[in-house]
Amino acid sequence: MSSELIRYKDICVDFHGSCLFSNFNLTVNKGDKLILKGRSGSGKSTLLKILLGILHVDDGEVFYRGRKISPSNIWDIRKEIAYVSQDTDIGEGIVKDLINEIFSFDHNQGRKYHRKRNSLLEYFGLDRSIVYKKFEDLSGGEKQRICIIISVLLGKEIFLLDEVTSALDLELKEKVVDFFLENENWTLLVVSHDNTWDRVAMDEVFVDGCEINA
Repeated sequence: MSSELIRYKDICVDFHGSCLFSNFNLTVNKGDKLILKGRSGSGKSTLLKILLGILHVDDGEVFYRGRKISPSNIWDIRKEIAYVSQDTDIGEGIVKDLINEIFSFDHNQGRKYHRKRNSLLEYFGLDRSIVYKKFEDLSGGEKQRICIIISVLLGKEIFLLDEVTSALDLELKEKVVDFFLENENWTLLVVSHDNTWDRVAMDEVFVDGCEINA
């Protein structure tokens, strides 16, 4: 049985009249851990958003588990993928209430997460009392870690990580990197300028303009 999860086939994207991608090809198999490299504005984050149906291609096709991504199946695809962005604006209010709201959604109900939540808080250097604070009052680094914890609690195995360590100190960056790499079954597509990711054995995909093939 094929282990292919994601395939970008001959992707072309124009952005404000300029070519961002032309004939971009990339295959991601189960368990792959890929870091997307390239200059700022080269389209690394765009590739993640295309997979989620947030942005669309001008030409080419994107496949998930062998099925072409379309409006009719994009919501089912999103249920299987955890997307963590450097934009941590996930809402306002008490952290505990935000988490409970996420797990009240139909496709998340039934997950037992409270015990695991506490162990993840400890691992990522957060006191348990943080769940009683307002999310909007947290520091940038605290917000990033809460978003990471939520993504893990959702129990998914495909992670799109977009600059998720940008607000963390070196020790915490290393904990995040180690955490995501230790699970062989997880599939990672990472966008990051942090050289902490460079210290580990990850396959690199260079994204830098048109006519890119990987």
